[in-house]
Amino acid sequence: MTVSTPQGSHGGTPRPEAGGGTSPDKLLAPVLSAFWDEPRSWTLETYRRHEGYEGLRKALAMSPDDLIAYVKDSGLRGRGGAGFPTGMKWQFIPQGDNKPHYLVVNADESEPGTCKDIPLLFANPHSLIEGIVIACYAIRSQHAFIYLRGEVVPVLRRLHEAVREAYEAGYLGKDILGSGLDLDLTVHAGAGAYICGEETALLDSLEGRRGQPRLRPPFPAVEGLYACPTVVNNVESIASVPAILNRGKDWFKSMGTEKSPGFTLYSLSGHVANPGQYEAPLGITLRQLLDMSGGMRPGHRLKFWTPGGSSTPMFTDEHLDVPLDYEGVGAAGSMLGTKALQCFDETTCVVRAVTRWTEFYAHESCGKCTPCREGTYWLVQLMRDIEAGKGVMSDLDKLNDIADNINGKSFCALGDGAASPIFSSLKYFREEYEQHITGKGCPFDPRKSTLWADTEVNA
Repeated sequence: MTVSTPQGSHGGTPRPEAGGGTSPDKLLAPVLSAFWDEPRSWTLETYRRHEGYEGLRKALAMSPDDLIAYVKDSGLRGRGGAGFPTGMKWQFIPQGDNKPHYLVVNADESEPGTCKDIPLLFANPHSLIEGIVIACYAIRSQHAFIYLRGEVVPVLRRLHEAVREAYEAGYLGKDILGSGLDLDLTVHAGAGAYICGEETALLDSLEGRRGQPRLRPPFPAVEGLYACPTVVNNVESIASVPAILNRGKDWFKSMGTEKSPGFTLYSLSGHVANPGQYEAPLGITLRQLLDMSGGMRPGHRLKFWTPGGSSTPMFTDEHLDVPLDYEGVGAAGSMLGTKALQCFDETTCVVRAVTRWTEFYAHESCGKCTPCREGTYWLVQLMRDIEAGKGVMSDLDKLNDIADNINGKSFCALGDGAASPIFSSLKYFREEYEQHITGKGCPFDPRKSTLWADTEVNA
């Protein structure tokens, strides 16, 4: 895993401008990943050495309402995909209701191409724990949960150890740092279902039921976990809070763009020379990220890419200079999502890639609603036929029609995610679909898209 984060850079980072012109060091903003490459970066000792838990001390000196207002004024937006203002989500929790309040951290990272929260938890779990304590103080919660994918056992073990350290040091438990705040933190391992990344399905799973999305309203802020007011936040969202408290909201707003301020983790993967995590201000472009990461693999060019994982409409090489913030990506016709930048070169068959994604969504559909359950099944049948050269031209319109009957009509956003690659691939690469039909098969050699293909040719 490549972590492109020069050490020692803790100041504000200038907002990047499309087209480059700024040195790579100044384009990056290592905060969460600033010391990932240090020995034993995950320990409390290392975290304290880098001003760990200083943000918590400052937060506890404020009133909960002032703390919520401070996070809201910082402009921090949720890093889990939708980009909803974090402070505003905290503000929705009713006060004086005599009910328990809960914070649930969504660590069920399942989106194809997304790989930021798991490395963060593996290398720097205390940033999340400190953020959890701050958030629980703000929303008057005495019990928080981390819902983690059960498959990532090494991360689960490291997270359990970090929680133990935090209890032992007095950052969790009774009367935290003499503030009167009591807080328990439970780490829960999920069984591995993509649908549990949807916040209400996650809550059902956490309660011991089958993970399926709930009908809303009521929203989690009113009736969430155990029918009590609940905030559900992404790992990166909560882990970003301590730095904001420690270094100030103005420092945070000095990075990124006006409506999308701050730093974030971009996950660069696929046919790139140096895949990995690149922590930079919001608003950087893929061209700039590729320039500093060594570009596409030698001898190849970018064909298409996703700005936020496979559930976001794909882009092409025409979109290299789109600012990677919520407004810029939205205006270009996609979504920033989880900032999972999957890059594919000219050796990749779009039909093949979209077929694999569609198979994933059909497999992971919980089956609760008809549009998604039936629609994703039929999308897979059509995509497989087209890829194998058994399709007819009318299948392309049928694909669009089925995707349209899923998009915006399913119980949760899984259906929208399944429809996105269908719509966008037909928009940009319809001729490639037609070639599969007229040529009675795929015109691409799948071996050439593998990472070892060029090595075999040179040998």
